[in-house]
Amino acid sequence: MSSPALTVVRNEVDSDCEYHCDALASNVSGAREVDYPAGERPNLKAVDGVVLTGSTAGVYERDDRPWIDEQEELVRELVEREIPTLGVCFGHQIVNTALGGTVEHVGTTCRPVAVEFADDPLFEGVDPVVPVAHGDVVTEPAEEMAVIASTDYYPAFATRHREAPLWTVQFHPEFTADHRERLASEYDWTEDEYGFEAMNATRVFENFERIVAERTATPETKR
Repeated sequence: MSSPALTVVRNEVDSDCEYHCDALASNVSGAREVDYPAGERPNLKAVDGVVLTGSTAGVYERDDRPWIDEQEELVRELVEREIPTLGVCFGHQIVNTALGGTVEHVGTTCRPVAVEFADDPLFEGVDPVVPVAHGDVVTEPAEEMAVIASTDYYPAFATRHREAPLWTVQFHPEFTADHRERLASEYDWTEDEYGFEAMNATRVFENFERIVAERTATPETKR
């Protein structure tokens, strides 16, 4: 099975915080990267799958960041074209707002979180403790998006489109113990019952790549 052509859409607006986009891209094999806030756009005719990264921007900042409206249009086009897509953190939020959901700022959470996963191929082999760092939440998922993971503080922690190959997660699968000190200094990362030793969230990217590769290899699922 050949490797799929994947594009990582980077959404970070603060150059000092691009480390999370770097970490995510390093977990996506051979990915092409585009800087969306800087004006770069993915070539959807040349991709098998897309990953939307996190951002320190909020999806509700559209008046100051016109690219947010453009990315919502991109999300709708990805759904229409049935291009496999994974949204992470900000990506989770913008997918849901693009399709009619709501997002609100509720205050920062930065710690390991126990999560209840649905039986979904994206979560195959993923331990039910994941790293989070966010201040916004999806308060009402889009009608087209089914909830596939929840936590004690966040009901719509991950979602999946009911028809298109589109998944979103609030957590940061790319974060590992290598990011502990930075998260602690910038976001007051705390570890109580769980630590990075209890997490293998990067498996999400492996699962997504497998899903895309299998879809690409099956004629009836090609666009």
